[in-house]
Amino acid sequence: MLRQLRAMQSPQELKNLSSGSVHIESQSQSQRQSPMISPSSSSVGSPNSVPPLVPALFILGDSSVDCGTNNYLGTFARADLLPYGRDFDTHLPTGRFCNGRIPVDYLGNFHFLLHSNLCSNYFAASGASLRTSFLGQGGAIEDMIHGVNYASAGAGILFSSGSELGQHISLTQQIQQATDTFQQFILGMGEEAASDLISKSVFYLSIGTNDYIHYYLRNVSRVQSLYLPWNFNQLLATTVKQELKNLYNASVRKVVVMGLAPIGCAPHYLWQYNSKNGECVEVINDMIMEFNFAMRYMVEELGQELLDANITFCNTFEGSMDILENHEHYGFEITTDACCGLGQYRGWIMCISPEMACNNASNHIWWDQFHPTEAVNAILADNVWSGLHTKMCYPMNLQDMIALKAK
Repeated sequence: MLRQLRAMQSPQELKNLSSGSVHIESQSQSQRQSPMISPSSSSVGSPNSVPPLVPALFILGDSSVDCGTNNYLGTFARADLLPYGRDFDTHLPTGRFCNGRIPVDYLGNFHFLLHSNLCSNYFAASGASLRTSFLGQGGAIEDMIHGVNYASAGAGILFSSGSELGQHISLTQQIQQATDTFQQFILGMGEEAASDLISKSVFYLSIGTNDYIHYYLRNVSRVQSLYLPWNFNQLLATTVKQELKNLYNASVRKVVVMGLAPIGCAPHYLWQYNSKNGECVEVINDMIMEFNFAMRYMVEELGQELLDANITFCNTFEGSMDILENHEHYGFEITTDACCGLGQYRGWIMCISPEMACNNASNHIWWDQFHPTEAVNAILADNVWSGLHTKMCYPMNLQDMIALKAK
């Protein structure tokens, strides 16, 4: 998928696609390069000829989806220097904790696509659809009407998680920023139009990793003596449930809740726990699986309480383990070492200079201590959208959610 996308990611092609000026010849070429595009998708027309699938995509979370929020904060959790972003469209750091694109960069394109068949198992490479960070936009409605990214690296479900890294925008603060955005919509377009836009838009939540990496596993404030892992998971799930209710009360109706990846397989913990032969740290992965179970149950419970909402849970652990266990099928050669870092498994220190990075990130699963490469992100985005490689979203994938009519 990633290699197919790169075939149509030249700056001019991105510009043409985002402006709707792609010629039929260009579509045919892309179609030959990507067998997943339906033949009927070559009849793409003007951007105004077909309504978008959804009005906007709003993103909340941590470094898994931060697209530059922390560039404006006083924090050690920054990705504003190379080699971060070296494989991005601009080949420059963007604030994304990756060598290139993060999952929402792929998912963010579906509401710009002009033919529903093109959206099936495929994410167009339109630079215009890359969400702007809340702190990086000017505050005008036209800057936010197609979506905003509120995510902040270091943020956790709990307010204190990640505090030792410096400033970050916590989940509660991100939701307050979203509420402020909604108020601007109401003032600019009226309450009815604003409510309609919000209810038809998709909200993507990816958070929780820092509650383990920078809080529970570090035993901050002796939290482990207060909460057993299962109790801690319940605390996190209950907190997220209340925040989702707050969004619901603000007219949000379509939500994708992401689970956590197997951080017990991340290079940092392979180094810290002195893993033999790259074996994952089971005690950490067990906590993550319990968290994902609690979150899935919470989402199902919330779906029964909020009957006019569509909330789905996507188990990133399942999708990531499929990639790890079948890495050769996906074209990955290196499953334990980060592309960029120092020490055993390159997990001792985060990526801080271009000299620390490998030459080819596309055959690596891990980019740095904790974050996957762009190639992994593309696969996970496929799974969120349609379950192309493995089913990881319950009760439905994003494509099916968007296809549902309002209840």
